[in-house]
Amino acid sequence: MNGQALFMSPFELSMLLQGIPLRQAVKEYASIVHMPIEQFRGWQLKQRNAILKHHYQHNDWYKGFIGEIPKNWEDLPVVQKRHLQQPMQEILTHPFKKHQVYVGNTSGSSGHPFYYAKDKLCHGLTWAQIGHLYSLHGIGLNSRQARFYGIPLSGKSRWLELAKDQVMNRRRFPVFDLSDEVLDEWIHVFQKSRFDYLYGYTSSLVYFARYCIEKKVIIKTLCPALKLCMATSEVCTAQDRAILQQGFGVPVVNEYGASEAGLIAFEHPDGSWRLCEELLYIEFVDEQNNPVCPGESGRILVTALFNRAFPLIRYEIGDIGTWDELPDGKRALRTLQGRTNDFVRLPSGKTAPGLTMYYVARSLLEGADFIKEFIIVQTAPDTFQFRIAAKRTLGEVEKNLLLQKLHEYLEPGLNLEIKEVDHIERPGSGKIKHFYSELT
Repeated sequence: MNGQALFMSPFELSMLLQGIPLRQAVKEYASIVHMPIEQFRGWQLKQRNAILKHHYQHNDWYKGFIGEIPKNWEDLPVVQKRHLQQPMQEILTHPFKKHQVYVGNTSGSSGHPFYYAKDKLCHGLTWAQIGHLYSLHGIGLNSRQARFYGIPLSGKSRWLELAKDQVMNRRRFPVFDLSDEVLDEWIHVFQKSRFDYLYGYTSSLVYFARYCIEKKVIIKTLCPALKLCMATSEVCTAQDRAILQQGFGVPVVNEYGASEAGLIAFEHPDGSWRLCEELLYIEFVDEQNNPVCPGESGRILVTALFNRAFPLIRYEIGDIGTWDELPDGKRALRTLQGRTNDFVRLPSGKTAPGLTMYYVARSLLEGADFIKEFIIVQTAPDTFQFRIAAKRTLGEVEKNLLLQKLHEYLEPGLNLEIKEVDHIERPGSGKIKHFYSELT
């Protein structure tokens, strides 16, 4: 290891050990960010066409999927998650092998869990972008984060997440239990710890902020180093923002992205929710997959401009949104119709966010390519219905595993019903939530 590594942060060192060229990525990303807008638009189209040609020439699956390259970009078929539910080695672009790329999996929030890959430069560029955008708000990749998120309760996945928390300088606040006792403990943690920012699911952050307001506590007064609250994974409404600002005493930054694509939009200090177009070609399209005008609702498609290992070309995220053009020629996300998860309310009085249900189902999803779509519906205080569209019927062992995880993540004594369906009905936004409550 060279002497330069001695001056790296744990995060930078972990990137180096994984073979991620972070410093190269930072330089390359900076060159893109500082392009004049006219030069940038030309570069973006050139990069878009080049990545299409790359995957067409080197990926047999994608070539078979689109047939001949059409004359017009808008005539390219749209790629959906279900199309990418293939064995990893069959869908990787040549010459990449699984051990040579970063592999991740989506949470299944849109109803289609699947594994994806990024080549190492692409993964480095994702972090370079995050670092740049965070710096606009006075924080960085090494800033101390209070992370309001889920975490596996056992097994290798849990230890991996805890290790990542250490490397990335973050303290995790698991959101499966939002009882008063837990929230009081969270407040106590902020009294004795230093954090630079809060980050997490919108619904869980709002729930905590409401509790702080009820208790007449402002987190910023307990933790003066706190600079901002970053809401992600769920829609953050104007009402949510007001509650977060009141309870935490810091500005709110709205983040929108997808694990397989990276950041899609990020709120800048001027309040504009700017599209992250340096690494993505982003489209808003109608039902015929044609572009919509500013202010008109459209399905969001993204093309990963730098991912040479995995064909995210006109990839449908699963959300509907509108966009505006800004005075400087850049584009901003005006509205987003995403998921706003319900809360699970249990017979004991315990409350948990709907995203807990991903962790209930995760034991079945990991390594299971037979599941196409799923949702979990609370039909009674003690009863949950797992609606699943799958390539085969669930076995008794799998059903028992789901029930076991339901009890583990929520509480004992709950009932689980399995309902097998041909497909999951989608809401108007086009995006399926993990969890729906039928309770009033």
